Amino acid sequence: MSDLDDLFSKNRAWANGVRTVDPDYFLRLSKQQAPKYLWIGCSDSRVPANQIIDLPPGEVFVHRNIANVVVHTDLNCLSVIHYAVAVLQVDHIIVCGHYGCGGVMAALDDRFDRGLIDNWLRHIQDVYRQHRDEVDALDTDQDKVNRLCELNVMAQVANVRKAPTVRRAWATGQSLSVHGVIYGLEDGLLKNLDVSVSGEA
Repeated sequence: MSDLDDLFSKNRAWANGVRTVDPDYFLRLSKQQAPKYLWIGCSDSRVPANQIIDLPPGEVFVHRNIANVVVHTDLNCLSVIHYAVAVLQVDHIIVCGHYGCGGVMAALDDRFDRGLIDNWLRHIQDVYRQHRDEVDALDTDQDKVNRLCELNVMAQVANVRKAPTVRRAWATGQSLSVHGVIYGLEDGLLKNLDVSVSGEA
């Protein structure tokens, strides 16, 4: 018996349930992909994009990595941005972080013995270095982590704005906005970080 039997069983039950409500649902979904949103979020299993914003499959194009980082050397992320903007013509790119992010906590830990992940966390450590005085002035470790989670989202929004595909879209008059939000694991709510942009400054 496969270790995945339970997942296959749940999948069949879910698909059958969907077809019971809407017999043509999967056929329609298979013939189109026209999302309005690109979601760049954290890989954390507690932060599922579609569920958080209550949108069905087909409505959100999603890219996830540890701590929702967007850097000019990550060809995977940049390829997703390119496809979403140039091909799917999304209207919005949402960078979503979350409070209590393990990647951000690890970046604050300042160790260099965790292997490959240390190279990735360096991007978040750069954000911390830029805002060290503000973060270190906070009272509790949780406050420090949560503020760095916010600052990290803001930094990644700035990085998305610099992506060649995004700049090209704005230069040609394409309607595209970039937003930064953060998710609360303890209450399930999104908070707007008020860093939205709809063109080059």
